[in-house]
This record gives sequence, C-alpha cells and structure tokens, in this order.
Amino acid sequence: MKKRIVAMAVLVPALLGTTCGVASAQPAPKAPSSVVTLTYDASRAGQWSAAITQGVQNWNDAVHNVHLVPASSPGSADYVYVATSGWPETTLGPILPGGSGEVELGQEAVDEGYDVTRIAAHETGHILGLLDDYTGPCSELMSGHGPGTSCTNALPSAAEAAQVDENYADGGSAAVRPDHRQTVVDVWTAPVLAASR
Repeated sequence: MKKRIVAMAVLVPALLGTTCGVASAQPAPKAPSSVVTLTYDASRAGQWSAAITQGVQNWNDAVHNVHLVPASSPGSADYVYVATSGWPETTLGPILPGGSGEVELGQEAVDEGYDVTRIAAHETGHILGLLDDYTGPCSELMSGHGPGTSCTNALPSAAEAAQVDENYADGGSAAVRPDHRQTVVDVWTAPVLAASR
C-alpha cells in the first residue's frame, strides 16, 4: 500500500505539470489603445443642460476611443457649451485634450422646431471632428436639420461612431485636424464653413 501512495505522490505532480504547463493556442488579448478623455464645461448653457447630458451620453455609449466628461472647473475644459440666441455653431474638431473648442447652442434652431437633444448631440459631433451631411437620412445624426423638424434622432449612426473612433485612435495621434481653427455654422439655407476665428 505504501508503494502505491508513493507512486501516486510522484505521478500526480507529473500529470499536473504536463496539463498546466501547456501554452494556450489563443493569442494574448490585445492591449486596448489609450482612450482620450475630453472635458467640457456646460455652466453657460442654461436650459440646454439636460440635452447636453443626453447628447454626451449618446456619444459615450457609441464610441470607444474618446470619452466625454464634465470638467472639474470651468477654466480647465477642453471645450465649452454656450447658449446663444442665433443658429448653432461649433468649432470643428477633432478637439484634443488642452483644446479650446466651443459649441454655441442657438435658440433660433429651437424656435424653428428642431429637437434640443438632437442639436446638442449633432454639435458635439462637430467637436469630435465630423462635418455636416444635410442630404443624409434622419438615422444619421450629422444630417442635422436636413431631414426636417420631425427628425428627433439624437444617436450617431454606426458609421459616424466609427469615424469618431478613427479620429481618436491611438490617443488621437492620427487625427486629421484643420490647418487653422474653423467653425461650422448650422443654418437651414446652406451649410457654411467659416474661416478661422
């Protein structure tokens, strides 16, 4: 009996070593690329607060390479939201940490009947580097006012989210930024890309 116990004591570690020491055939998981965190200040956005919160959440739910969070103090934000009386206009990104973007949330668009959350999310899309596509369907957030006031979709499409993820891949190092600061003005008559400010 003692010989059997001794044999088992030698055999068990040997068997465990052969099964535990085998390398996995699956590759090691790829390290995630660094996520860019952009901070924003909505302290001057007045009644737009809930629309901004929802619009930001919609982007955070859709993208992986950038995350939008409120700034710890107004002066430290990468971009700001401001309520204005005119048409919406926004600095064209992609804005990166340390940037100085501005989203003007214009009351004229609300007066015309456009959805406030769609406006806030759409303008945030410009901060993230997306241009307007007014000929697009309502399912595309960057179609803006093109589909009319009945369109209340405030979610980016899969293609729009993929473009933002591309803009912020590898910490935003590959982002194609405008040569100079540009502002996108969203008005019904025609898309306008203003020169530098």
